Amino acid sequence: MTQTSNRLFDEFARLVTDATGVAQGLKREIDTMVKTQAERFLADMDLVRRDEFEVVREMASAARAENERLTARLAELEEKLAGGKPAPKAAKKAPKAKDDGEA
Repeated sequence: MTQTSNRLFDEFARLVTDATGVAQGLKREIDTMVKTQAERFLADMDLVRRDEFEVVREMASAARAENERLTARLAELEEKLAGGKPAPKAAKKAPKAKDDGEA
């Protein structure tokens, strides 16, 4: 009887070991599939990389500073042209409404 029960326990231990190996393999396979799907999803979203974003942000900041400098220079030149009178502040123009051709 002891040999039969030992053999039964050995078979059970082998079965559990095999099941654990199968579960680990399944986990790796699922992880790979999820990672592949996530990469495909992110690639389809056409997201910008962080370094590209930083470069564009720096360009926008530089353009904003240049715009402010040129606005001040324009006001200075308009004041000179007006003969020393302070130039009126330039009003921001509202964007024109798009005409759809509908009346």
